[in-house]
Amino acid sequence: MWLVTKIAVDPRDHERFVLHLLHEKGETMSITIDQNVLVEFCLKKGTELDEFTFEEIVYADAVKKAYHAALLFLASRMRSEKEIVDHLKKKGNTDAVIRDVLHELRKHRYVDDREFALAFVRTQINTTLKGPIVIAKELENLGIAEALIEESMRLFSAEKQREAAKKVVEKAKKQSKKRSSLEWKQQLIQLLQRKGFPRAVIDDVLSEMDGWQGEEEEWEALEYHARKIHRRYTNYSGWEYERKMKQALYRKGFSLEQIDRVLQMLKEE
Repeated sequence: MWLVTKIAVDPRDHERFVLHLLHEKGETMSITIDQNVLVEFCLKKGTELDEFTFEEIVYADAVKKAYHAALLFLASRMRSEKEIVDHLKKKGNTDAVIRDVLHELRKHRYVDDREFALAFVRTQINTTLKGPIVIAKELENLGIAEALIEESMRLFSAEKQREAAKKVVEKAKKQSKKRSSLEWKQQLIQLLQRKGFPRAVIDDVLSEMDGWQGEEEEWEALEYHARKIHRRYTNYSGWEYERKMKQALYRKGFSLEQIDRVLQMLKEE
């Protein structure tokens, strides 16, 4: 049996109180509890607590502390339930405490995985150039149920996916210099796949790009790479030189006809 001998405001946190306790065997102890726990258990000087009630008080305070930690974690942005669980586990809370905290958070609608998923997808669509595959994977990693992922991903229509993919292409075009059309398309396919766009969307967007690079730009790219590779193989001559040049330029995506033309140009210089 424990006896409350004194109650004082915690000087470090005025919403918590220090309980000074005396055990029937003479042991003394001080614990801090949330003001709501103090009220809930009607604690005052002289209150006697059996071991079961004492454990209830300790547990109730653990829930309150974890609940406040969860609210603080939620203050910056919406969170999925898994994020909250992981956060509270890192702070050493038990599964039972976390379960009760989640119950309170759900009751007050501070957490809602459906609303979280919908808001997450909207934000990704409006602020990033990620494709649906990447976004869906991120939701999965955040612990969102498959049915909720499918529902929220309906916000990312095929048309919006094409628009996002086109923006990725336009951005890449500004950074891409001196590439053959074939190499350019191969790199775009890889880029769009990494961004998480499905192949159907990629093919659709790239089909609209046929001929985007004119003959003059293609020739400039070919000449640039031919001269660069030529410097690498200046110690070679004859058939060996021509073979290495053709192999290197072919790997760059230029046609054999184009390669023959540029090699003839280099010979005539």
